[in-house]
Amino acid sequence: MSAIGLIATIRVQPGKEAEFEGVFAELAPAVAANEPGNSYYRLFRTDETGVYKVLECYDDDAAVDAHRASDHFRTIGARLGPCLAGAPEIEKLGAV
Repeated sequence: MSAIGLIATIRVQPGKEAEFEGVFAELAPAVAANEPGNSYYRLFRTDETGVYKVLECYDDDAAVDAHRASDHFRTIGARLGPCLAGAPEIEKLGAV
């Protein structure tokens, strides 16, 4: 079994950064508490204002699917939507 890494690039509307970070601060512990197939889920700011990266690591594709289907991702994650300036860009990586 090979781990899967995801890098999500998220662009946030101007002035919505604090709201976005606050909602994400609720989402990250919910992922840690409820997703045994996830070993890393953390938000990072980039040097560009309003642009963030989420670094994620999952055991396998089933764990990625479980994340996307989880109640906490669908409810808390949905609250991120009004902050976004477009759809997240997802880069999928295979562990070596």
